[in-house]
Amino acid sequence: MRISVYREATFSAAHHLREYRGKCENLHGHNWRVRLYVGRDELTADGFVMDFKEIDAALARILEPLDHHDINTVPPFDAQNPTAEHIARYIFDRAGAEIARRDPLCRVERVMVWESDRSCAIAERDR
Repeated sequence: MRISVYREATFSAAHHLREYRGKCENLHGHNWRVRLYVGRDELTADGFVMDFKEIDAALARILEPLDHHDINTVPPFDAQNPTAEHIARYIFDRAGAEIARRDPLCRVERVMVWESDRSCAIAERDR
C-alpha cells in the first residue's frame, strides 16, 4: 500500500504569457497556491510518510526564487513560457530532487498549482 501526505504553500508573483492573444499577454500577478503530495510504501518507524516540517522546508527552497518576482525573469522561465502547467512541472521536478535528498524512500506523487481559485494545473507521477 502506498500512503501519501500533502502540504500547501503560497507565493505571490507576476508573469506574462508569450505568444498569447488576450489580457494574459500583459504583465499581471497572482497569489499562487501550491500543493505538494509526497508518498512512500512503508511508513517510518515513528509512523510518518515524511515530517510535514521537511516538506515545508523543501517547498520553501523551491518557491523562494519565484516569490515576489516576475517569473519571466527566473530561469527556466526566461526562455520557457511561464504557464501554470510549466510551473507545476518545474515544482514537481525540483521537489523530486529535494524530497529524495531528504529521504530516498519518499517520492513526489503530485503537484497542483493554482493561479486562481478556479484555475489549477496538475503534474503527477505516471502510474
